[in-house]
Amino acid sequence: MRMVLYGFLILVVGGLGWIRFAPSKPDVWHVDPHVTAEQDLAGGVRRRVPGDAQTLAELDHIIVNSPRTHRLAGSVKDGHVTYVSRSKWMGFPDYTTVMKNGETLEIYGRLRFGQSDMGVNKKRVDGWIEDLRATAQKL
Repeated sequence: MRMVLYGFLILVVGGLGWIRFAPSKPDVWHVDPHVTAEQDLAGGVRRRVPGDAQTLAELDHIIVNSPRTHRLAGSVKDGHVTYVSRSKWMGFPDYTTVMKNGETLEIYGRLRFGQSDMGVNKKRVDGWIEDLRATAQKL
């Protein structure tokens, strides 16, 4: 019975380790978001925000200053950036791609593991958009 318990614990710890330390491949996650409409998805969210290169730079500043978030690929100069945000306790990675398309910023936030993010990406992306609007009002 102990061996079964130890085996189970090893599997659980190994699985959690994989989630936290799994490599994020830019060629897989740094993609065109294809946002044609605002959508709330089971595993993410798609948003469209009016904006130019300066708006993208402001949004980038907000995103990279968010907890446990960093750039994975792209740049503001390229007009296409992908970020990784990790959950606080388990380290689950979520990916958010922002792309400038004309006078619109297309934002696509999605999970990597599982079927549902329980609204985490929606809350995160909508919070960034709120912060962006608050910054614009101060100017």
